[in-house]
Parts: sequence; structure tokens; C-alpha cells
Amino acid sequence: PGPGGPSDKPRGVGVHPHRGIETVTIAYHGRIAHHDSAGNSGVIGEGDVQWMTAGGGVLHKEYHEKEFSRKGGLFQMVQLWMNLPAKYKMTPAKYQSIENSTMGRKEIDSKGSIIEVIAGSYQGVGGPASTFSPADLFNLKLRKDSEALFTFRSSDNTGILVIEGEAEINGRTAPENNFVYFGHEGNSITVKGRTDCILLIMNGEPLNENVVPYGPFVMNTEQEIRQAYQDYHDGKFGYLED
Repeated sequence: PGPGGPSDKPRGVGVHPHRGIETVTIAYHGRIAHHDSAGNSGVIGEGDVQWMTAGGGVLHKEYHEKEFSRKGGLFQMVQLWMNLPAKYKMTPAKYQSIENSTMGRKEIDSKGSIIEVIAGSYQGVGGPASTFSPADLFNLKLRKDSEALFTFRSSDNTGILVIEGEAEINGRTAPENNFVYFGHEGNSITVKGRTDCILLIMNGEPLNENVVPYGPFVMNTEQEIRQAYQDYHDGKFGYLED
């Protein structure tokens, strides 16, 4: 995260293409606006999620929301790129606007510790996001000395990003801004708050497919990457004003 001074010209990322992935943007501080060439647009504020399926191709731009930019303030976002299975690489582009109020919520204890379920489910509480392969995405907001237990299949890929504060994960200290990746040796994870903390829990079923990333595209073969660039230069991703 970082402070941003007031500005009449919103900061951000100009028009750029994507294919073969989904971009998932989670807002922790600040507000962000976006537009894409499929005609989707929106603003997400603190606690909200912008979930864009690029699929077969889309042009996209993201920038600080106008009023937030004028006032300035703390800005902290996480953007994940979620790979699409080969059979869905060319699916039509779409957009899911996920407001914080629509997320599943599971109380951990009486201290105010909660899990916000963005995608997947936690102890029977489901999240609003639809995914193309099995995946779980949770915000864990843990009070000091509180604990949360997660059980995933040992074959899944699992990671935890410490957004704020400090936690103890399976007995080891995980400071703020650190990422913890789990091997495939077990399926139980215990998280304890050494301070009040916020953690992003990510879990997904491996696709077990060849991955060829290049620039803003993630495909399965080099030929598909070359085709993506050719389609982009031929204008097949649509039009979006910068």
C-alpha cells in the first residue's frame, strides 16, 4: 500500500489486452474504476472485487476513481491472474462485479474474526463468484490470538498472502506483505493472529495443462500466443478509447 496525493489526472493503467485468463482485483484501500472493450465498466471500493474474464480477448483499462483521485489517500489493491482451462481459453469475455455485501460471511469467534468468501465455500458458506475450475478465495480477518482452521485437498495448490498485520501459520511466523506457499504434503492449515491481521487465502485445483505465458496473454502453446498477438494487431479484441 502507499499514500497518493491529490491529482486531477487519475493514475492507472491505460488500454491493454488480455487473453486466456481472468483478472481478479481485490480492493483493500482506495477506489478503482475500469472499462473494457466488451462494454463493461464499473467502480469498486474498499472490500469489493472486480472479476474480469478475458477469455478469447478483451481490451481493458483501470485507473483511480475520479473523486478518490482528487482527494488522494491510501491505495492498496491485489490483482490475481487466474489461468483458464484450455477448453475455456476462448470463452466470451465477461465481468463479475462483486460487492463486499454480497460475499459469504463466516464468523470465527466472538472477538469479531470473520472469513469473507469471495469464491468457493468455507464450512458450508459459499461465495458469489463463478469460476471455470474449482477454486477458493477468502479474506480472513483475524483478531489477535484468534485462530482459523482450513482443510484443503493435498493435491490442490494453496497460498496465503499476509495483507496486513502478522500471523502464525502452522506454527511459523508470517509477517505483513509475505506470501506463504504450501507444498503437497498435507491438507490442514492453522492460522493464528499474532496481531490483528488480514490474510488472502487462495486455493485451487491444478489444471495439469501446458502453460505458455507471454506479455498479457496466457495460453497453452507458442502458436496460440503468436495467434493472440496477430488477432490483437488485426483489431479482433475490439476498440477501447485510451
